[in-house]
Amino acid sequence: MVIFPIIIVISIVLYVYYKVAIMKNKDKLTQLYVNAKSRICLGSLVFFFGINQYVFYQTQFALFVGIVFVIIGGALLYDAFKEAKHYRNEWKRLNV
Repeated sequence: MVIFPIIIVISIVLYVYYKVAIMKNKDKLTQLYVNAKSRICLGSLVFFFGINQYVFYQTQFALFVGIVFVIIGGALLYDAFKEAKHYRNEWKRLNV
């Protein structure tokens, strides 16, 4: 399965991109929104890394580690999506 390593690499690249983009912005609300988007990338990295570990190794230990990573990544994704939605709505409210 080559799709999981591709998603992992894209997540890493986007995570670094958004972290650098935080330093470029002076607006605090925009920084918070971009940080939420970077956390989405981090959550997807952890989530798909957990899946990839089980698919690659297929051992009982890899299953346990993969389950832990999937749970942590899913929680990060859920929280980051809620946070990004909140800050996007606040930005629209203030700038439109």
